[in-house]
Amino acid sequence: MFEARQTMDAPTTTSADNGTSGGNGGGGWFTPHKEPPTPSGDQGPSDGRRLAALRPVGRSAATQGEPGQTTPEQVAPGQGAPQQERISPVAEAPKASRHFEPEPAHEAVRPQSGPGQAQFGSPRPSQASATEYGPRQPHRGSPGPEARPEPHVTVRPPAPAPKASPDAVLIRRTMAEVGDIADKVTSYFYALLFVRHPELRSMFPAAMDTQRDRLLKALLTAAEHIDNTEVLVAYLQNLGRGHRKYGTRPEHYPAVGECLIGSLSRYASAIWDAEMEAAWVRTYTTISQVMIDAAAADELRAPAWWYAEVVSHDLRTPDIAVVTVRPDQPYPFLAGQYTSLETPWWPRIWRHYSFASAPRSDGLLTFHVKAVPAGWVSNALVHRARPGDVIRLGPPSGSMTVDHTTDSGLLCLGGGTGIAPIKALVEDVAEHGERRPVEVFYGARTDHDLYDIDTMLRLQQSHPWLAVRPVVDQQAHLQLPDVVREYGPWNEFDAYLSGPPGMIRSGVDTLRDIGIPSDRIRHDSVEELVAAGD
Repeated sequence: MFEARQTMDAPTTTSADNGTSGGNGGGGWFTPHKEPPTPSGDQGPSDGRRLAALRPVGRSAATQGEPGQTTPEQVAPGQGAPQQERISPVAEAPKASRHFEPEPAHEAVRPQSGPGQAQFGSPRPSQASATEYGPRQPHRGSPGPEARPEPHVTVRPPAPAPKASPDAVLIRRTMAEVGDIADKVTSYFYALLFVRHPELRSMFPAAMDTQRDRLLKALLTAAEHIDNTEVLVAYLQNLGRGHRKYGTRPEHYPAVGECLIGSLSRYASAIWDAEMEAAWVRTYTTISQVMIDAAAADELRAPAWWYAEVVSHDLRTPDIAVVTVRPDQPYPFLAGQYTSLETPWWPRIWRHYSFASAPRSDGLLTFHVKAVPAGWVSNALVHRARPGDVIRLGPPSGSMTVDHTTDSGLLCLGGGTGIAPIKALVEDVAEHGERRPVEVFYGARTDHDLYDIDTMLRLQQSHPWLAVRPVVDQQAHLQLPDVVREYGPWNEFDAYLSGPPGMIRSGVDTLRDIGIPSDRIRHDSVEELVAAGD
């Protein structure tokens, strides 16, 4: 039977110790774990905490149904878990560079890693330790000299795409192997996690359907961008900051990694071997460190969550409400960003909503919420929330923000309640006193769904540089992105999209087809939007 060749202990970086987070963990994840003095000496860190070592849980005695043992399928969450054995390591996992900053990168569409870019999945510690994992802002200026045609020079064939790193090949091979049974993989992962670490169950919502989907989406995102350091680090830093509101601490990461690899090894057993497990250990260790460092940096400047009191509730249509709240302390954000909301009626269930205005002097925050069938949070906010109710807010996220260092025009596509962040962007441009052209296409299925058109038309009357064009599907017989083709040209514009995931995907394709470069297209996180409607 194959045995683990790597181990994870305490992280190298912990959150600032304010009484709610773990202290300094002593031994690092990226240094070899020392052998205990005796076989029975299961030593924990010097400060007394006991952290699980990473091992192939998926095929341990406890998961193979040996006599006298209990499997995750047989034990309900909350019951005791079998005692774990510590596995000795023989190799050192790579150390993540500590030189990155938690600065979000703009969300470009399908960015590609360029020559010389750091490879996130490199299996060689010497290379990984020298890699800078800092996100770099995409180039927003005019094309450089390399983009101009050179006269009298033979046209060369395009350079081949950068070769995937060995770890990236193995990670993607694993995900392809389990793709058709992803639901079983994630279900078994959570079964392992709650059996072996029942104390973590209270951090998750009672209904786990959406949570299972989010784990899979996170894995797929990491696998897709594993060799694109800039995109992946920005994504992971956002996750690390956002996970603070769940009470996630550094010492939770080894348990998650242990159970994740245990589940993958079980369902990818046909291709699983020592090399593949080592690749996952290296990758997960580096991923975890990025998230831990981002959370630690964020803890120095912001709380894990904010309480906010509902001060007004305006029901615009039977299923759309404009909700305004007052946070209990200053809430810094940028126009175009979004946050996560939790209601008192559904604890531990968070959903994402965009800010519907630029930052205001009175500190109030406004959201546009549409109730969807069986949507827990959306229905609570639309049909149950009233002034005086208190909700919780997570940290702001997203990079669909205005670049005020340029004078490019703004081409904005807002569908349904996606008009909320578009309105915030317009206010942001106005507050900066700029006179750059802003073209807004406001899409809806029917006239009835143009619930905020009056507000947008008033803004148009106040600002001559703003043009607002409502697009009703039933009247135009065209999708919103297709209408944009009839106007333009748009080569001097930055594009912003907000709305349903399908609209964003088709909108991105349309904008690229009409010549707008990918690095000038910004949009809400599609991964977050999938669950936002609940």
